[in-house]
Amino acid sequence: MKINNKKYWSALVSAVLLFSACKKNYLDIQPTDRIATSALQSDSSVFEAYVTNRYIGTQLTNKEGDGTPPGFGRGFEYAMWSSLTDESIYNNDDDTWFIQRGQLSSDNLGIANVFWGRSYRGIRECNFALSLLPNVPMSALHRTRLEGELKFVRAFRYFDLIRNYGGIVLMGDRVTQLGEDFQDPALFKRSTIKESIDYVVAQLDDAAAKLPLNNDGSWILGRATKGAVLALKSRLLLYAASPLYASGTWEAAATAAQAVIGLNKYSLYSGGYANMFTASETSETIFARYYTREAGHVHLEIANGPNGYGGWAGNSPLQNLVDDYEMSNGKAITDPTSGYNVNTPYANRDPRFAATILYNGAQYRGRAVETFIPGGRDSRDGSENWNTSKTGYYLRKFINEEYPIQNPWGNAGFQTWTYFRLSEILLNFAEAANEAYGPDVVPAGATYSARTAVNAIRSRQGVNMPALANVASKDQMREAIRHERRIELAFEEHRFYDVRRWKIADVTENKPAMGITVTKTATGFTFTPKVALDGRSFQAKHYWLPIPRAEIQASNNQLRQNEGY
Repeated sequence: MKINNKKYWSALVSAVLLFSACKKNYLDIQPTDRIATSALQSDSSVFEAYVTNRYIGTQLTNKEGDGTPPGFGRGFEYAMWSSLTDESIYNNDDDTWFIQRGQLSSDNLGIANVFWGRSYRGIRECNFALSLLPNVPMSALHRTRLEGELKFVRAFRYFDLIRNYGGIVLMGDRVTQLGEDFQDPALFKRSTIKESIDYVVAQLDDAAAKLPLNNDGSWILGRATKGAVLALKSRLLLYAASPLYASGTWEAAATAAQAVIGLNKYSLYSGGYANMFTASETSETIFARYYTREAGHVHLEIANGPNGYGGWAGNSPLQNLVDDYEMSNGKAITDPTSGYNVNTPYANRDPRFAATILYNGAQYRGRAVETFIPGGRDSRDGSENWNTSKTGYYLRKFINEEYPIQNPWGNAGFQTWTYFRLSEILLNFAEAANEAYGPDVVPAGATYSARTAVNAIRSRQGVNMPALANVASKDQMREAIRHERRIELAFEEHRFYDVRRWKIADVTENKPAMGITVTKTATGFTFTPKVALDGRSFQAKHYWLPIPRAEIQASNNQLRQNEGY
């Protein structure tokens, strides 16, 4: 939304005055770096290509030359969003450590400097397309679908803003233009969180009525369907009911999740937890971004792989997360009856552990991972020791062993990034239903109770975890559901927002970022906890991101900053 830089406007006005004084119309030419509005309005195929490109948006570049990731959220970037949480740290910093240490500011955002400008540019692009749509030659049905698609993309951009900043500036259908008067304070007035959410929900309801149920024909994979719209509404209303937002009801959140479940289109994937994240599409996928050789993402195998294989360690999982995986009998490792053994800490754990995290002894690419010292090939004693994990663990989730580690730029980096899948929706329902009705009530018109929704995830083929035990009260179920989200949705960009909306980040994000030192002995291994990144710090102001200072200044300081920044 950076549109009122005084020096820029001064230069622009001067240029306009200079050329308007000339007799010849030197600027009356067709730009070669953009599509003319006339072409968009006259050619439906060109217009449709413009619409589908709004899912990705234009990649912006900051002053350091780092491009903001296209799409929604952060996805498969070098430093993933998990490395701003108690899931992982980014081994090579990449402007994440100072955020973990609570040093985030409005002019020092690092990888958090992606959402404001990118989102408002995307909103403006959707508004522009919507303003042209009535005059584009096409059938009424197709025009209706494109309208729904644009409103969905715009709503997703607004959702990205809301979950990061709280109440935001609602633009409606306005298409800002160069030369407008931006002195009106009303243009920069931030709506309340509730007003913001209500607006987006209304847009999603409209989009859901206009979009098809399936991707078929010209409506290819990756384009929004009714399920995608309802899934975004489910997540948004879950957030709205949560303590940080306090702008909705748990009943509404449960109803929104049930609307997705009730489509009877999606089913829990039974082909193995690890395989779900390397398959291009599964029965569980609701909405995702698909990659091709012409548009691959960061090559995860080299970016996150162990140093002994030639990898760079990347997003290194924390012991904090490792310790939260239950034993295969469903008991926490802190339970003295669980069977946990400190000398064999990775044995008999929840199957999702080995599918998510590479640890000492895990099988990977034809050999066991060796994080032990002395002499472990994937430890500081191995090759390229500057790429050794600082936590003693490496990322396994999303990694495709069929992709090579070396030669990364031509034949790897095509895993699907899933925005919404059925397991999340079931967990959304479970959380909302538990808060509204308790653990075992099946709401009117619903398929599950809170308990049975969680147990469906835990018991599916390939996971086979026991049903929830010793969980009787609403409070106990709340903790069980939060635990299940941590495990099931690890590294999928949920943890950062979950601990904030639950208002427990002042606890989880103030704990040290822990790792493990594995030492080889004559009889086996010893496992010694260590601090992998010191100084983790979270303050109350960090429940929201700061709006970039440049955006505040560009509004002539009319835009209100989040408290504490």
